[in-house]
Amino acid sequence: MSAPTIAIVGHPNVGKSAIFNCLVARKIAIVHDQPGVTRDRLSAPLRNAGYEALVVDTGGIGATLDDGFSSQVAAEADIAMASADMILFVCDCREHLTPIDRDIAVRLHRSKVPVLLVLNKADTPKQELTLGEFAGMGFSQYVFTSAAHGRGLDHLLELLNAHLGKLGATPVPPPADAATQDGVPDATDDSAIRMAVVGRPNAGKSSLINAILCDRRTIVSEVAGTTRDAVDIPYTRGEDCYVLIDTAGMRPRSRRDTSVEVFSAMRSERAIRRSDVCLLVIDCAAGITHQDRRIAASIAEEKKPCIVVLNKFDLYCPGAPLKARRDEMHRLVQEQLFFLESPPLAIVSAKEGSGLGAIFTAIKKLEESTKHIPGTGELNRILQRAMLTNPPPMVRANGRSLKLYYATVALNEKYTRLPVPTYVLFVNDKRLLSDNYAQYLRSAIRAHAGATGVPIVLSIRSRVRASS
Repeated sequence: MSAPTIAIVGHPNVGKSAIFNCLVARKIAIVHDQPGVTRDRLSAPLRNAGYEALVVDTGGIGATLDDGFSSQVAAEADIAMASADMILFVCDCREHLTPIDRDIAVRLHRSKVPVLLVLNKADTPKQELTLGEFAGMGFSQYVFTSAAHGRGLDHLLELLNAHLGKLGATPVPPPADAATQDGVPDATDDSAIRMAVVGRPNAGKSSLINAILCDRRTIVSEVAGTTRDAVDIPYTRGEDCYVLIDTAGMRPRSRRDTSVEVFSAMRSERAIRRSDVCLLVIDCAAGITHQDRRIAASIAEEKKPCIVVLNKFDLYCPGAPLKARRDEMHRLVQEQLFFLESPPLAIVSAKEGSGLGAIFTAIKKLEESTKHIPGTGELNRILQRAMLTNPPPMVRANGRSLKLYYATVALNEKYTRLPVPTYVLFVNDKRLLSDNYAQYLRSAIRAHAGATGVPIVLSIRSRVRASS
């Protein structure tokens, strides 16, 4: 059977996301005092428990947000509850029982799903005296916790194990130390390709993911900044497994006006680092902006393969011939995103659900190209021919020019399905290698390797130590 689902529900700012992070042993959800920070459903495997399960965090039910998302957040929570095998109803034990708590309790009793009442923010035993007030909601099992201080979490896991055992969940062995990346344990299946969907606000990232999934999995709105967490969503297409990472829109640093938005941008940047490939979503109707170029530069700096997804193509010069529109967008990408080194393009309309297959075709080509990385002998022949055809320029200051002694390839395939090779060049003096000539050598390697979209990374080792 598939792993049971545990949904975490409650009104805003009771600590649902903190409980979620504790249960999955990952800092996935943003925890902040501002109500309504979590909007989409977040999900991750349960960790440090005796059974397999999927934990789902939801937006606060009954939220009265100032940006028009309250009904959509409630809908997301309802979807999570409808598909859950067990529900954690989180309340703030420091506060009095609220009308929203009572309303949620009524909805949960109607659902007929097992409910565990989690009275969070019980930082001291004294705060457990509030039980009588919450007991009136009629739930037989409860636990006091303090997610911020780790109090009561062992008891919570014991109760979860008891419920999961009754549900017939699959037992798991004691957890081993997980490999970490950026300080976050990686619970993702190693066979899945991690796709970070990035772009500026309102470019259509969440719409694109919903179109791929054929499901309203993430909240879509015309208001910029709807997505705040970097949401990992497993996806299977045929026999291939992926993880779609929906990220917050990345605005310029000077326009990030709240701490939540700063944290969201940091999550987006980290999503780029832990991805196998980035989907840079461009709003064709708005054109390629300065912020698009900044995000593309971040992808290039992290040396990640990139596919440029040209979204809302149906709105780009709709009266012009299709070929002319395609050629013009291709020219603009080459001209303005040149530092991405010939990224594959996917022309789509997330709203219409068209062109999505081009994204996965491009990923297949990227994966195939990583299988044809030149070996050491071939690499040396490629570079020697390139240097004979166009010798490196003489440096006038000392009358010397670059000499290549040897080249090899370093490839770490351990953490990614789309490994980016590093081409290590041993030369007489790396100071003699100009940026223009380095680009020429990268182009020579790409022409023979055919690795369109995969960065060509050079590491130059010098026989002469550069003076400081």
